[in-house]
Amino acid sequence: MAVVAGVVAVFLGAGAATQAAGQAINAQDMSRTSESRTVDHSATPSATATPSASASASPKPSAASTPSQAAAPAPAAIAPQAAAPAAPAAPPAPAAPAAPVAVDDPSGAQAYAASILPSYGWGQGEMSALITLWNKESDWRTTATNASSGAYGIGQSLPAEKMASEGADWQTNYQTQIRWGLNYIKERYGSPSAAWSFHLAHNWY
Repeated sequence: MAVVAGVVAVFLGAGAATQAAGQAINAQDMSRTSESRTVDHSATPSATATPSASASASPKPSAASTPSQAAAPAPAAIAPQAAAPAAPAAPPAPAAPAAPVAVDDPSGAQAYAASILPSYGWGQGEMSALITLWNKESDWRTTATNASSGAYGIGQSLPAEKMASEGADWQTNYQTQIRWGLNYIKERYGSPSAAWSFHLAHNWY
């Protein structure tokens, strides 16, 4: 029994020592933790004691809450003025029409006269008298000119400008001259035969 009691006493003593050692270790850990908290508190302010930089700085309005000022529109680029087109060159002046050239064509003139005699009410018998009369006056030349009187053309109009009543080309066109001459004969003498008879008596008609 004494032995058993001694063993129990030893066991209990060992357990008490172990428990006491554990409590001492726990006490040291708690002391270190307390000291660590004290050092941390004195060295670094807590987050609640000192506001952070983001909290202390004045809040910046967000892009959505504060409308941004619209940028002034850039002035439109001005296109360079195109150079005025050069004035077109003036067209060349038209060449002056060539002066009409008179054609002396006795046979052509006689053929034309014969073709229009019926329009004056005369038969072809009057053609021989007409040929004789105007052979005497001009030889049936369009440009025949009387140097002393100025009479001009196949029918020897005096003044020459009277033939303009039949056409502006009276100086060069034998047809114009013949129409004027036949009208003159019809109005003054009635026929080429009568005009030739007057000419034989007066040397003019």
